[in-house]
Amino acid sequence: MVTVAESRIRCEIDLDAPGRQVGYLKAPLSRNTSGWGTVEIPIVCVRNGAGPTVLFTGGVHGDEYEGQIAISRLARSLDAAAIQGRVIMIPALNIPAVMNDTRLSPVDNRDMNRCFPGNPRGTFSEMLAHFVDAVLLPHVDISIDLHTAGHSGDSALSTNMHYVADVGLRERTMAAAAAFGAPYNVVFWGVDEGATLTSSVERRGILSLGTELGGWGRVNVEGVRIADRALLNILKHFKLMEGSPDTRQRDGAQATRHMMVRNAAGYSFAPSGGLFEPKNIVGDICRAGELAGLLHFVEDVDRPPIEVRYRLDGVLWMSAGPGRVQRGDAVAVVMEDYDETRAAQ
Repeated sequence: MVTVAESRIRCEIDLDAPGRQVGYLKAPLSRNTSGWGTVEIPIVCVRNGAGPTVLFTGGVHGDEYEGQIAISRLARSLDAAAIQGRVIMIPALNIPAVMNDTRLSPVDNRDMNRCFPGNPRGTFSEMLAHFVDAVLLPHVDISIDLHTAGHSGDSALSTNMHYVADVGLRERTMAAAAAFGAPYNVVFWGVDEGATLTSSVERRGILSLGTELGGWGRVNVEGVRIADRALLNILKHFKLMEGSPDTRQRDGAQATRHMMVRNAAGYSFAPSGGLFEPKNIVGDICRAGELAGLLHFVEDVDRPPIEVRYRLDGVLWMSAGPGRVQRGDAVAVVMEDYDETRAAQ
């Protein structure tokens, strides 16, 4: 039994035990019909021999499906005899949001991935974030957190990582991204990254890799295929499993293309609320000054649309998902080829 005095969440399984352990995280949630109610979050741990610990998480946002599917499949099938080390798998971490099919938790209307390192006496999302940070991460050597753009957008299929100052950690993370085998790996500086799971992992000096494997509120067929292959690739790369990673791409490329979103110039934001008509799909080549899309005001027939333009050359990484956007929404994110010299500036 894993317990930490400060956490209100209990873990039913022994993460140090050999073999395959299956159980639930028990998160307290008092509600009108159950004063001592709990929320049960599935967790599977497979351990054998000596080796690193890999944490696979999905469902931090409930409407991002590819990771949930791939991690669940691996959790059902991974044989302890096939590995050397430990694999902790939580396919649906934010289970209230997963079952509600929303980015935010229906319990507290919070984005769990903006709640780290959490608070054991805070809201449900803060309590859950604290458990991950304070209880799980001290066991972990490698964190792979699978995301997509959900209902908020679409994404070119990619891994992503922050630009970390530690050269050794940065190089190991980029090597892990290459082994993961998505078409792109994006090194980025985000709009609001300090309270994410990735940031919590990095603060502990642990290797952290995220993904964007689809979006638009649907299950991306290629995203699931990449995720299924990638989880095994990661285990092979870190020598938990025998074999070499398969990084071949459907377009014939043999490797992942490393990209970056270096600064705010990569983002195009809606200057007003309206109906956004994009001009490109993710993966398209974009040029600075070209039209990213038109913002329409269909409720006002005589009002002309507003042009939204790209601010730099590159490849479209993310595009707006819902047609109707709010002022300040990111409607396009452009990535450039990775340049170590520029990235370090």
